[in-house]
Amino acid sequence: MKTLETERLILRAYKDSDLPEYHKLLSDKQNMYFLNDITTNSLEESKESLENAIEVNSSNKARRYCISLKESGDDKLIGGVGYEIATATSLGKIADPMGWFIMPEFQNKGYITEAAKCVLEFAFSQDDCIRVVTGCYKDNAPTQKVMDKTGFRKEGERLDAAYHDGKMKDRLEYAISKNEWDAQKEIAYYKTLPLVFDGFIDVPELSDGVVHLVCTEKRPAIPEKKYVPAYDFAICKGGEKVGEINLRIGYGGFGPDESSLYYGGQIGYGVDEQHRGNGYAVRACRLLQPVAKAHGMTKLLITNNTTNAASRRVCEKLGARLVRTVRLPEWTDLYKNGQRFSNIFEWSVE
Repeated sequence: MKTLETERLILRAYKDSDLPEYHKLLSDKQNMYFLNDITTNSLEESKESLENAIEVNSSNKARRYCISLKESGDDKLIGGVGYEIATATSLGKIADPMGWFIMPEFQNKGYITEAAKCVLEFAFSQDDCIRVVTGCYKDNAPTQKVMDKTGFRKEGERLDAAYHDGKMKDRLEYAISKNEWDAQKEIAYYKTLPLVFDGFIDVPELSDGVVHLVCTEKRPAIPEKKYVPAYDFAICKGGEKVGEINLRIGYGGFGPDESSLYYGGQIGYGVDEQHRGNGYAVRACRLLQPVAKAHGMTKLLITNNTTNAASRRVCEKLGARLVRTVRLPEWTDLYKNGQRFSNIFEWSVE
């Protein structure tokens, strides 16, 4: 099994010499309280569990990694992370479940989140997985935090799902798809792009001889709401307003991990119904390029509903690249307004 590395960790296959630390970890009933199904009572049980981990790794039925610290230099086990291969389909594998555990002295340092992200990247990019499933008891707050930080999406709750510690407990179910994982990586990438904002610029005359833009408002950022600064324009033809367009200066925005602009885009536009079909939205977008460039922006995202063929044609006429179609998170305004999927287009303005 391929060894994986992160900034601070080495994730490798288990080996027989891991038994002392492995037993110490799995036999710690307080630390393993929520993982009673794999908790061991004796060295012999721990040995059998370790042998099973080694065997399933070699048979490709699972990916079970031992976690060790780079800085220690001794390859010593401090925890584990991995997943089982539940189903293999024509589209790819489904991993179910994914899980993790770590020794008490190494908790609350971000190691599990770091390890889980690394394993997810391997699952989606190299192990042909299309979906990874996990979950935990409803009262297991630490694991819920890891799932949230790692990007898992809560799919549901099963009441009285399992017997644990003398009672029936509710269980939360989480999952993440390859499409969602790739979208998260793209969000991180866009947030690294260059951006300059020292205040709003004096907007030059924006006209192409057919339409012109009139700046109607410069909306300042609202840090407490994670709103980025924005320009609002009226799209005009002659002395008549035919639509509206706005430009948001930023790559983040509100929402989990400040990702709202990935789903909503930097450019939003609308042309009045009686003026549609004349290419005004395409012209208006092009007229915004010098404003975007003045703020150091090289790429702009334009998003649209998958059912909005007209908006998609605007993006295609601009030469924008379709990055992907994403399922909208429930926290987005678009989702709350009834939209479920969005096309993400990237438009280069370099």
